[in-house]
Amino acid sequence: MTTFILDAIARGGYIGIFLLMALENVIPPIPSEVIMGLGGMAVARGDMAMVPLLLWGTAGTTAGNYFWYAIGRRFGYLGLKPFVDRWGRWLTVEWEDVEKLHRFFRKHGGKTVFIFRFMPTFRTMISLPAGMACMPRWRFFLATFTGSIVWNAVLAYAGLWLGSNFQQLDHYVGPIAIAMSVAIVIGYVYRVITWKPRAQR
Repeated sequence: MTTFILDAIARGGYIGIFLLMALENVIPPIPSEVIMGLGGMAVARGDMAMVPLLLWGTAGTTAGNYFWYAIGRRFGYLGLKPFVDRWGRWLTVEWEDVEKLHRFFRKHGGKTVFIFRFMPTFRTMISLPAGMACMPRWRFFLATFTGSIVWNAVLAYAGLWLGSNFQQLDHYVGPIAIAMSVAIVIGYVYRVITWKPRAQR
């Protein structure tokens, strides 16, 4: 994965960073931590400048997140009802939960999107309920861009600090990503086992 990202950055420069960050938010397994970290290392080598790196990277993040926002806005939260009615047991939600989430997003959507940009696991998928709640596009773009540029700056400056030793980045990011994924799976399995519909509580 690291070799692929390095090749894309070397060949595409800032455009490569934009495309990788956009793709990372459509297909989450591509890690933004590594992309921006390696971008920061390119700054350390003098191959890139920090400000354009952050602007292009954050523009890519925003574009990728808009993909999920547009899907959510296209279907709307009411479009989820047949799906929730059929698969709610495995989603561990009922339609009442979806309605509560929708009301919350209508009231606090901008702050929620901004805060979730700092969460490694859910920062991409939060765009889906934002679209379903029909959050104004300007507010979605503002919250996404501002939150993402702060997070991307942290990653890029971490890469700048590490210099050219990208093996250290893989050494730390890999185990953390695996541990978080395992924790999410365990948490989901536990919730499925223990979850009961309101009628049975």
